[in-house]
Amino acid sequence: MTHDPDMPTSSYSAAQTATVLNEALPYLQRYSGQTVVIKYGGNAMTDETLKRSFAQNVVMMKQVGINPVVVHGGGPQIGNMLNKLAIESEFLDGMRVTDEATMNVVEMVLGGSVNKDIVSLLNQVGGRAIGLTGKDANLIQAKPLQLPGRETDALGYVGEVETVNTEVLNKLVSDDIIPVIAPIGTDSAGASYNINADLVASSIAIALNASRLLLLTNTPGILDDQGELLTGLTPTDIAQLIQVGTLHGGMLPKVQCALDAVAAGVRSVVIIDGRVEHAVLLELFTNQGVGTLIHDK
Repeated sequence: MTHDPDMPTSSYSAAQTATVLNEALPYLQRYSGQTVVIKYGGNAMTDETLKRSFAQNVVMMKQVGINPVVVHGGGPQIGNMLNKLAIESEFLDGMRVTDEATMNVVEMVLGGSVNKDIVSLLNQVGGRAIGLTGKDANLIQAKPLQLPGRETDALGYVGEVETVNTEVLNKLVSDDIIPVIAPIGTDSAGASYNINADLVASSIAIALNASRLLLLTNTPGILDDQGELLTGLTPTDIAQLIQVGTLHGGMLPKVQCALDAVAAGVRSVVIIDGRVEHAVLLELFTNQGVGTLIHDK
């Protein structure tokens, strides 16, 4: 067989390629026609090699009959822009208080530059992607995020998801378009709210009855006290890890999003190391996977 000059060369032999494809086959069959929601953030959004591999992974998912829906973050990009504009940030219980000026920057960064960069890259590698915020077609109805023991509006325009309008997403998916969603919602009065991207991804996975939710992070996943990766965890396992202090700090909100999704019918959630090239494909289509899988049983 002669080599197609339009196809990239590889150090893999034909036999190795065939082995990889055979390993992927049962996973391709399992996920065919299924919806997979991916929260995209961390290093995977800033490293050029990782950005391109992520885009390729998502387009390949669509090509083989899986329906990816991407929800992205952008905290560092927001912070950089606020610094450039000399807008000072106040933090309350570890969360950025978002006044009107800050919210304008959030919308500009998340709904503008970050969202469009992701859409552009997906389209460059052969996909058909469209960018949305939760304000488009009333996709995400939001309400102020209430912190325990604080005033209702203590965080300003920081919100949580009240409802998700799946009609527009289902239409895009049925038209073979990849939705790319910025985590901004709106209330009944038209005010905009910045919402944690993990929370939005979990809410959308629940609303779409997704088979899997992938949360990209800058860590290998959930680690035990010896630094070994844990996987195949149930809600009971998670509760025990929290009780003994193995799970704590910044991982807790992410794990809670995973538990909420699993409790509402999402088959499994995986916390993935987004610093690994092609992490999404490795998780979905290989025996070993990448990261911590959380399921309901």
